[in-house]
Amino acid sequence: MKLRFNKWTEDEFFEIRKEVLSSWSTGKEVDLEEAIRYHKSLPDSKNFSKKLLDAKNAGITLAQPRAGVALINQHIELLNFLDSEGGADLLPSTIDSYTRQNKYENCEKGIEESKRAGRSLLNGFPGVNHGVSGCRKVVEATALPLQLRHGTPDARLLSEIMFAAGFTSNEGGGISYNVPYAKSVSIEKTLIYWQYVDRLVGWYEEHGVSINRESFGPLTGTLVPPSMSNAIGILEGLMAAEQGVKNLTLGYGQCGNLIQDVAAIRALEAQAQEYFEIFGYEDIQLTTVFHQWMGGFPEDEAKAFGIISNGATVAALSGATKVIVKTPHEAIGVPTKEANAAGLRATKMVLNLLRGQQLSSSSELDKEIEVIKNETKCILDKVFELGEGDWAIGIVKAFEQGVLDVPFAPSIYNAGKMMPARDNVGKVRYLSLGNVPLNKKLAEYNLAQLEERGRFEGRPVTFQMTVDDIFAIGKGILIGRPKKQN
Repeated sequence: MKLRFNKWTEDEFFEIRKEVLSSWSTGKEVDLEEAIRYHKSLPDSKNFSKKLLDAKNAGITLAQPRAGVALINQHIELLNFLDSEGGADLLPSTIDSYTRQNKYENCEKGIEESKRAGRSLLNGFPGVNHGVSGCRKVVEATALPLQLRHGTPDARLLSEIMFAAGFTSNEGGGISYNVPYAKSVSIEKTLIYWQYVDRLVGWYEEHGVSINRESFGPLTGTLVPPSMSNAIGILEGLMAAEQGVKNLTLGYGQCGNLIQDVAAIRALEAQAQEYFEIFGYEDIQLTTVFHQWMGGFPEDEAKAFGIISNGATVAALSGATKVIVKTPHEAIGVPTKEANAAGLRATKMVLNLLRGQQLSSSSELDKEIEVIKNETKCILDKVFELGEGDWAIGIVKAFEQGVLDVPFAPSIYNAGKMMPARDNVGKVRYLSLGNVPLNKKLAEYNLAQLEERGRFEGRPVTFQMTVDDIFAIGKGILIGRPKKQN
């Protein structure tokens, strides 16, 4: 199918769907009519969209972990532990790496080996292999809304199966689940793959079932300027809305400066709403998600809890609808269920203490919101221009020309010319624009902020600042100062 922005027809969707469902044996378990009936039988307490909207209306920030293991019973045990012992508000099923690459034969071996070992030998839950019947066991055995989280460039079959099983949310997008995760999958292909997923969600919506779609905001999680992640989030939101998605969550990954992080979430929500209305999507139910620090963590658990609690604080003060929680084992590997629950409890404590509080307006906060929105508009305007009004074509051309450029991404379709660094108070700025189309005033503003840091540290503004910043938080500081400054 040729890429275009416009909504797929039902005939186009169902023609491609035959191929998708036949790509693995469990695809034959999917029955859309039965799935609609099942979703309508679920209580509101298991519906992701409903819980997000209730939280937004109440001014509450919800807490959600990441979690997933290979075997169904152990996965259920893990999720229920995070509910009862961690106090999670929403539950995930984090999908394993083989499924993310559509290597279902490898998953089958991993499941069998996990059974023999009595523990998970996969780094997540292989939803495709467990099929509708297996995934539905998870839905039936848990009390909270469930979301699939993964990092899959082609999540069409995975989405079909887990939606049919009763999952009511799915994270990802044609940019955010390609550029940070895959090396050689084209932007055009993943935009089409995720149009399929969004058209599927739209089909559910047309039949009275609300399924939440979430864009992955952190991208590479490494010094991503807020305007770049916000622009990509809004683009994925527009792509989803065109295919019929109604309940949409846009995300942002913590950068580390309180003012900038709060500004980024507020700019994202306000600006996305503006774009949806301008382009005719006036019935979008929009919420936001704040991701706790996605970069390197210290091995010391007490220090890790400090980072977790800091992230929870910013999420609450920004007014984000939910926060994705990290664990004190981030520097070690896959966390135990106890460590995962501990991260949740620390986060929930902070959220409870800050309930009803948000960061008040100030000249610095207002200025940062304005800067982020103006930078984001520069990027989006150019994407629209490149596509001659077609957002999908514009996205492909924008990556070809480096207009959209994600730092430190593995994708060969990402230019990698834009480089970020922190300014003197830890805000992430554009060190090198590459081909990112900021206007002269914004480009000069970014440089001036970095030069202020250079004067303070007594060194030139160079890529060395970026290198120092990447490793800083793992060493217990935010800004990668020269040793004499630390």
